[in-house]
Amino acid sequence: MTRKDGNAIVGISIGDLNGIGAEVILKTFEDTRMLELCTLVIFGNVKILSFIKKALNINCNLHGIDSIDQVVPGKVNVLNIWREGVNIEFGKNDETVGKYAILSFTTAVTALKEKHIDVLVTAPINKYNIQSEEFKFPGHTDYLDQELEGDALMLMVQDNLRVGLLTDHIPVNEVASHLTEELIRKKILTINKTLTQDFCINRPKIAVLGFNPHSGDNGVIGREDDDIIKPALGRLFEEGVLVFGPFSADSFFGSGQYEKYDAVIAGYHDQGLIPFKTLAFGKGVNYTAGLSGIRTSPDHGTAYEIAGKGQADNTSFQEALYLALDIFNNRQQYSEISSNPLKIKEKQL
Repeated sequence: MTRKDGNAIVGISIGDLNGIGAEVILKTFEDTRMLELCTLVIFGNVKILSFIKKALNINCNLHGIDSIDQVVPGKVNVLNIWREGVNIEFGKNDETVGKYAILSFTTAVTALKEKHIDVLVTAPINKYNIQSEEFKFPGHTDYLDQELEGDALMLMVQDNLRVGLLTDHIPVNEVASHLTEELIRKKILTINKTLTQDFCINRPKIAVLGFNPHSGDNGVIGREDDDIIKPALGRLFEEGVLVFGPFSADSFFGSGQYEKYDAVIAGYHDQGLIPFKTLAFGKGVNYTAGLSGIRTSPDHGTAYEIAGKGQADNTSFQEALYLALDIFNNRQQYSEISSNPLKIKEKQL
């Protein structure tokens, strides 16, 4: 495999082929200038993607390959990881299509682990039709947490708006039982490191949302904020982490308080993602922070209701690609800056 001008090699998993994933991928690389930014490999099947691009009238030249060593810079490389045909029915929930979505994803993760690719961008999957005896995960994040080193944290990003989660794909009636000081500490330290090494922010400021309405109103509406969150934040602040809160979640975004912080941590999925998607939907990126490998994805799902109609907006997928490349470059820069200066000096001597 050859690299072009040191460009990162970007791997892409195809997601649910009956959804809009392939459409937003192909629309992104319809602009050939994108291939100047990276070397690309899509994990899928070139015949299937050729069928989809023809059906949607997308002008994107595909280059089929049978081994990752055959990747060519400047081409939309499609690595054939299966040979058989797949019946595409746009907008349909199909377990067979789900099987190929996971095959694409797990093969791409292996390539990321083995450093055949530098970053991974994932197209949306259907969390229901991917379930099988071999894959029993709620989604991408949980599998990545198992396969890569580190502690995964879902971080939604749109420019300077960054929203992380203490818990993600957990039913609401189980969230409180997962909330511990150990969890809070782990997640905040993860996001603090992420902001420093992946976003080049020196001494980041982190806001934490209250778990209960009005942060519990001094215990009147729940004890979690006073008994778990406040002590955890206090100890972290004493250790030098600039973490603040808990803030009443109902007014935090509407009042613009979020603009004062480099990241916001919500207690559970909808507490963080409802305001994030209200402010940034269609331009946001889901970044799996805290892991040894870099993975991003668009902020939307399979969108079956518009699949196959050529109406999908590829902005969020394109932003996911940009962010993955930015983080790759930032990590390289951070590694150089934080390396032992004495060793560098010795080499120069």
